[in-house]
Amino acid sequence: MKGTGNVSIWLILLLMWIPLSHGRAQVFGHGGGDRLVGAPFATRSPVLARHGMAATSQPLATQVALDILKKGGSAVDAAIAANAVLGLMEPTGCGIGGDLFAIVWDPETRRLYGLNASGRSPQGLSFETMVAEARRLQPPEPGEPPTIPLWGVLPVTVPGAVDGWFELHARFGRLPMREVLAPAIRYAREGFPVSQVIAYYWAQNLERFQENRHLIPEFDNALRTFFPGGRAPREGEIFRNPDLARTYELLAEQGREAFYRGVIAETIDAYMRRIGGYLRKEDLAAHRSEWVEPVSVNYRGYDVYELPPNGQGIAVLQMLNILEGFDLKAMGWGSADYLHVMAEAKRLAFEDRARFYADPDFYQIPLERLLSREYAAERRRLIRMDTVMAEVGPGLDEPLPDGDTIYLTVADSSGMMVSLIQSNYTGMGSGLVPDGLGFMLQDRGALFALVPGHPNAYAPGKRPFHTIIPGFVMKDGEPWLSFGVMGGDMQPQGHVQVLTNMIDFGMNVQEAGDAARWRHIGGRTPLGTSEGAGVLLLESGFDPAVVQELERRGHRVRFTRGAFGGYQAILRDSLGVYHGASEMRKDGQAAGY
Repeated sequence: MKGTGNVSIWLILLLMWIPLSHGRAQVFGHGGGDRLVGAPFATRSPVLARHGMAATSQPLATQVALDILKKGGSAVDAAIAANAVLGLMEPTGCGIGGDLFAIVWDPETRRLYGLNASGRSPQGLSFETMVAEARRLQPPEPGEPPTIPLWGVLPVTVPGAVDGWFELHARFGRLPMREVLAPAIRYAREGFPVSQVIAYYWAQNLERFQENRHLIPEFDNALRTFFPGGRAPREGEIFRNPDLARTYELLAEQGREAFYRGVIAETIDAYMRRIGGYLRKEDLAAHRSEWVEPVSVNYRGYDVYELPPNGQGIAVLQMLNILEGFDLKAMGWGSADYLHVMAEAKRLAFEDRARFYADPDFYQIPLERLLSREYAAERRRLIRMDTVMAEVGPGLDEPLPDGDTIYLTVADSSGMMVSLIQSNYTGMGSGLVPDGLGFMLQDRGALFALVPGHPNAYAPGKRPFHTIIPGFVMKDGEPWLSFGVMGGDMQPQGHVQVLTNMIDFGMNVQEAGDAARWRHIGGRTPLGTSEGAGVLLLESGFDPAVVQELERRGHRVRFTRGAFGGYQAILRDSLGVYHGASEMRKDGQAAGY
């Protein structure tokens, strides 16, 4: 046929030009496409931009953040706007009934600021009453301490997120709050199409609420607000929340006082009295966020920052201190040695997490000792390469479940970078929606221990142990990475994996999140309970042959899906260019301009 010779030549040249799997073994029949450059497992390239960047778990929230930046808003303005939108669009992971933590790099003062915007337990609920009610509603196994149910009135603590917004805005905001909240108000009133992963979790939440309906004294408000027609909205369906629109309007017009002393506080108080709850307007009025100093360790030349307890961020730092004594790069990513030392380091750090992480207003945490190089060396010596450790405990003698969360990060043209995490704790929260407010109260109080004398033991006016942690990394005195990995106790494990992927294995900011993850579950918990030696969960990207070696060393290993958190990140390079990444396991998007 005329012209076929030229076509054949061009086809041969094209095939010669395209690299075949970049030196890696080609895998056929997996159903996916092939990338030309970068790691073959990466879902896309990093997003590059100079003037502003946002990475969130829902594309519409990312676009709102960029719109705020383009209007002259700061990274903090954009982060608040995106968080408000996510409270509407991803109620499975966050909302203003929950708490917030943030780390902000301020280029003007050239320092990091940490904000702990977590709420406290009701003053009118005593330890004795909590224990008695927990035993009645959720009888423990013989010999085990009682635990606080995840649903109903007992786990409800003061929502701290709104105060966190206004604290951040007062210090770093540029636009008025009414302009910052305007996009969320509009979407709440006009509606938006529900995205794929969120729709899946929305339906799962309804199932869990129905299974535990006996613990929830009032559920009609939640059904009316979040499950119109008695079911969760499906992917692509338009969802509206006019009650939340009105609540956001009150915040835009009257500020934080509307929530903690005004009409919202009064509504919450009246609702809780009506259903037999304990939270009161006096608890809301007494609430305050706390500016805290981020704490850090140096890992192979990078200064990694986390917030101090009552969160679990220092578990990241403890794990990195232990891992620095191993040559992970020589072991090889995904090898049996790599997974073995990772899981063992996690087990050691989490024993201290269970014993010492608590509200510092109620317990003096041995922070300096826990983060010291000497202590890490002591703990590292317990790890044997040929076998798993026997039952381990905390390393000091001083006295003493999956979360659903959103993480977002924003950077602006001035160089300000915000690392923000916000959550209702498990699922959508307690199941309790105060009359006409459009949001659910969190169940964060379920993370208190009911063991007398434990540092994290329940007490009135106390902040519970917290799972949500924002992360930040500095390099040579300059901001390098704003990042987070959401998902209960996966978060410290995810932080460590992302960082070692980048620092030890040279992955870019997107590849570091797309790489297959592991998660160890088990050991002692901050509730004063124990889950045994535990199980090492793996995503399918790990070599099944490695599992045999891990099992030979004594690990219990299982491949699974959906238990590995959600990641967002912004890296700032030496030229001042932002590199954005978003989690492929969620609906999210990184975008810049």
